[in-house]
Amino acid sequence: MKNVDKTPDEYNQMINQFRPGKPKIVNFLQAYLVGGLICGFGQALIEILQLLGMPADEASSLATIILIFLGALLTGLGIYDEIGQFGGAGSAVPITGFANAIVSPAMEFKSEGWILGTGAKMYIVAGPVLTYGMVTAFLIGLIKTIFKF
Repeated sequence: MKNVDKTPDEYNQMINQFRPGKPKIVNFLQAYLVGGLICGFGQALIEILQLLGMPADEASSLATIILIFLGALLTGLGIYDEIGQFGGAGSAVPITGFANAIVSPAMEFKSEGWILGTGAKMYIVAGPVLTYGMVTAFLIGLIKTIFKF
């Protein structure tokens, strides 16, 4: 038992010596493929909605809503987790990844109740993004109001 005297950091260093390297190129290609497919699907939705006579700005908004719904639905069904396992960051970057970041904690903590579980933990991942987005929007609006441009 000569590893008993090791600190946790020393132990982790020892383990990392024997851990195989991650295939970075494969991970990159999978992320690129998944992110590209999601974004391509979103663009196809916009094009289809425009072909049906919807103005471009409304088609973009509706496509965003559809993608958020599909991301939440696929998360609820457990399918988006599999997409994320394969695509890594490619599944996290598009708007569907944002929906996944809200729905996943909500599902995980639902057993703790509506308020202290789902309500409190729903924004555990996406909360900082929302907070800084709202603060930035407020500051830009304030600057625009002050300088009137």
